[in-house]
Amino acid sequence: MKIASFEDFRVGVVDGDTVYDMTATLPAFLAQLPRQRVNWLIANWATMAAPFADYLKTGEARPLAGLRLLPPNPAPQHVFAAPANYQKHIGELGTRTVTQGGRSAREQGFFLKAPGSLVGAGNAILLPRGSTRRFDHESELAVVIGRAARNVPREKAMEYVFGYSCLIDATMRIEKGVAEEERSMRKSFETFTPMGPYIVTADEVPDPQALQNRLWVNGEIRQQANTGEMIVGVAELIELVSSVLPLEPGDVIASGTPEGVGPFAPGDTVKIEIQSVGSMTLDVRECAMRAPRAY
Repeated sequence: MKIASFEDFRVGVVDGDTVYDMTATLPAFLAQLPRQRVNWLIANWATMAAPFADYLKTGEARPLAGLRLLPPNPAPQHVFAAPANYQKHIGELGTRTVTQGGRSAREQGFFLKAPGSLVGAGNAILLPRGSTRRFDHESELAVVIGRAARNVPREKAMEYVFGYSCLIDATMRIEKGVAEEERSMRKSFETFTPMGPYIVTADEVPDPQALQNRLWVNGEIRQQANTGEMIVGVAELIELVSSVLPLEPGDVIASGTPEGVGPFAPGDTVKIEIQSVGSMTLDVRECAMRAPRAY
């Protein structure tokens, strides 16, 4: 099943070129907390799976074309991210590399991206106005957690996965000796975490370690790899994160990027596509206003 969030945080099931609006099947109190609709849905999937499976009868059909797609979960409590999780990516940034000594996500652990940096397929990636810094794309498989998880061994970890999505980890690069801001800040500008176009439930992706992951800039292929090349797979990532703090329904884990990371600029178009999960294309633009603290 493909679950989308769209327009004013409505929730629907995507079938071909149609979205079946299922918002009316959710509790009325969520109208006061519309950003939390998907979190509630995931947390209560045991009782909501059947009504959502009946979307052809109960959903309001709307053409997918023309709808503004939001991040498929607009408000996860956490967005975790794995650094240096593909061997060929390690060190490819040269002096801009943050993870030193050839270490990977297994040694480094995870970092956090601000949930407020999420943006959906219906929006653009906005770069700081007037910036001369380098901004890069990172193509990643996003894992969406389905239920509360703490101290989960990797052997049981896949039981806690609700689904998957495409995710671009946009990043402002450091300039050695000049500008070396914290990683989480450089990756948490508004719109720096495009996610979408929807969540594909785990039953439709039997093996998340066997998916083609590709990204293009202006039609030129930049990144191309298989998720089987991850150093730390999805199950071990869940073990790693849940060993530190509880995971909650709707939390997102960005599983790391393969080689081919490179710059983009205003005027570019970026497309990400992950096998069995989907694809989305976003324009890159400058912010309308210059920030009082420029980057």
